[in-house]
Amino acid sequence: MTPAGEEAYPVPDLEDLGRRARDVLAANDLGTMVTAAPNLYPHMWSWDAAFVATGLSTVSVARALQELDYLLAAQWETGMIPHIVFSDVPGYFPDVERWGTRGVSPDGVQSSGICQPPVHATMLRRIVERATAARGEDARLAESFVRRTLPRWIRWHAWLRSSRGGDGSGLLTIYHGWESGMDNSPRFDGPYSRVRPGEMEPFVRTDTLKVTDTSQRPSDEEYSRYLWLVQQMADVRFDDARLPEVMAFQVKDVFMSAIFAAANEDLAVLAEQFGQPEEASRLRQWAKEFREGVDSTVDPGTGLARDRDVLTGEWIGLPTMAGFAPLISTANGPLLERQLELFEGPDWTGDPRLAFPLPASTSTTYEGLRPRQYWRGPVWPVMNWYLASCLRRRGDEERYRRLREASLAQLMEGHYAEYYEPFTGEPLGSMDQSWTAAVALEWLADSGNG
Repeated sequence: MTPAGEEAYPVPDLEDLGRRARDVLAANDLGTMVTAAPNLYPHMWSWDAAFVATGLSTVSVARALQELDYLLAAQWETGMIPHIVFSDVPGYFPDVERWGTRGVSPDGVQSSGICQPPVHATMLRRIVERATAARGEDARLAESFVRRTLPRWIRWHAWLRSSRGGDGSGLLTIYHGWESGMDNSPRFDGPYSRVRPGEMEPFVRTDTLKVTDTSQRPSDEEYSRYLWLVQQMADVRFDDARLPEVMAFQVKDVFMSAIFAAANEDLAVLAEQFGQPEEASRLRQWAKEFREGVDSTVDPGTGLARDRDVLTGEWIGLPTMAGFAPLISTANGPLLERQLELFEGPDWTGDPRLAFPLPASTSTTYEGLRPRQYWRGPVWPVMNWYLASCLRRRGDEERYRRLREASLAQLMEGHYAEYYEPFTGEPLGSMDQSWTAAVALEWLADSGNG
């Protein structure tokens, strides 16, 4: 790795990068939602939508808020925000029929039956800050939106706290790897290996028809386990009280828990700002609970945070990006310093073989590294920006700038890909990915100088 502050990349054409990013979002915009990507992902994904909204806010605060409004309209009566809101575009699998959510989801809403990481409050706070700084109509729209929707965001957090984190561990339970957003990460190999699919309807995947290099995608065996878990949930009508009794996959997700800790703090800021101090106090208590829960998982030997398999009680300590969950949420200074040392060390962004000093989804020295396969090795632009923004919130402007410079250099190749091969920089997965374009606009919205 080039010494800090001495990275030397070709100077990117920032104007062209921004124009192409805006073109991607415009092309993927159905008017009601920005689909996650053309062809492969023609619907709205929950955490994608949050990142997309903040990118949109660099162009239009009104359109950004509309995106979040559309997602909120799919919120279940329980408070859950589903991980997919389906558009009318056909050809995606598993579709709403395979999910079996009709009659459980709100009338008129076609959605999946699981959730995704709760980054929404963090992105909403960012949009509000941007709109407030712009003043005028943007500030008015943002204030009106938050006052109107704040109870629904709080209900979303309350559902997560009670249905997925009510055991006092300070960690959220997921019942499907898809809920983590890191679908086939090695961190879930152990729990998935114990999932034994029963009798299911036959299925024909569509993802491998569109990403023809199947080495980039989960295997058919993995997919059968994914679908069996969907069926287990559908069989009990997605009843939160019954899921712990029936689900063959149950994991305490440390990365999602850290996101929740940070998001509770961000939602508390908004609650305080818009006249709900009692809710702010409750949200800050949840932030503290989950911040401490995440810290408690750190392996003293490796320095990385760990997931826990609920059904076996075993820690899951594989060297994946989730190990850096404390970078998102911790208030422990020595832990933060150790995490940063690891993050910049030879197993991660300090590996000299990397095309750019950016975090891969698993350690570059991990024997199970699959540098072209989804969450088993590639570099994800959206994660680069999210982690950098977390560091910036802490006042770490230097590291933010370094990650920004490397990320913009990575995106110069022009495809706004879903993910990138860590050693060659090759764009992989789906091209013209909305959240990749969105975070490019976020990088471009500031000069890196604070």
